[in-house]
Amino acid sequence: MKILLIIVIVIVVIAVLAWLGLQIKPKPFPAYPDEEAELEYVPLPDGLPAPVERFYTTLYSDEVPLVTSAVISGRADMRVNGITFPARFRFTHTAGQDYRHYIEATIYGLPLMQVNESYLDGKSRMELPFGITENEPKIDESANLGLWAESMWLPSLWVTDARVRWEPIDANSATLIVPFGKQENTFTVRFDPETSLLREMEAMRYREASDAQRIRWICRSEQWGKVGEKDTLETGSITWMDEGTPWATFYVEELLYNVDVEAYVRQKGI
Repeated sequence: MKILLIIVIVIVVIAVLAWLGLQIKPKPFPAYPDEEAELEYVPLPDGLPAPVERFYTTLYSDEVPLVTSAVISGRADMRVNGITFPARFRFTHTAGQDYRHYIEATIYGLPLMQVNESYLDGKSRMELPFGITENEPKIDESANLGLWAESMWLPSLWVTDARVRWEPIDANSATLIVPFGKQENTFTVRFDPETSLLREMEAMRYREASDAQRIRWICRSEQWGKVGEKDTLETGSITWMDEGTPWATFYVEELLYNVDVEAYVRQKGI
């Protein structure tokens, strides 16, 4: 009985220590070293579906910025194998073309797992703690959806990129059609009827290269506000609908536009 009691006590102590470690948020990544170039603005185009036009006029007024690159940094909560880890992240975008993700899941504020993921020249490469995935057409398509969904942090791109178009659905939603090589991907985008701001984006997306069918995938805006001086999405979440709850929630703390990312987007790590 004493041995059993000791084992139980040890298990409880380990569980408590692990739980405590998961309550500590990591420090943010160092600030990105380059400064933003001055933004240029262009008139909001005519002919947008009504809820789309309301969104842009609410966020920007009658002119929108020309964004060519973005660096999005902050902290996150991410569920891995049923355990939610505090994390920190940096997403680097060549607007509408390429991205790189660097993520650290942490315990006691220290890196436990690292993710180096990129979508460059139309090809995805995922370096996860469990292995590397690349040269998978289904994952390439998934990454392209990620590229355009993450443009929630640079949404003017959806009206300044000539390859993108909007089609009406109803008073509070519209279809967003984006390029995918010689093909296209489609999102259903819903807007809040009270604030006019974007509420969620929905698409059908492969989760794994082995998936036989796409899964309903939701990117939800949890809070709009200011990051620095920018009116933007502060908090966003991602949900696979067969799981029912967000597997990741991102809290943006630094958002830079039109910085030099030509080399950085092809690097690894921070």
